[in-house]
Amino acid sequence: MGWRDRIVANPEVMVGKPVIKGTRITVEFILDLLANEWSFRDILDNYTGLTNDDILACISYAHDLVKDVKEYPLRA
Repeated sequence: MGWRDRIVANPEVMVGKPVIKGTRITVEFILDLLANEWSFRDILDNYTGLTNDDILACISYAHDLVKDVKEYPLRA
């Protein structure tokens, strides 16, 4: 199952931000937790409706957004 089966966007839910299907938990929120050193276990323990596959779907979604970006920072 790919992220497209788990991540949805609806303008009437969380102002159209991508969320985990059946929840109001945004991909952005999950990525923020991971960036702030939350483990998968921390997330699953605190958001009991989520699964390991939901978290992986968020990461996969983010990967697909950035994989073709061809922007390079300028050297200072």
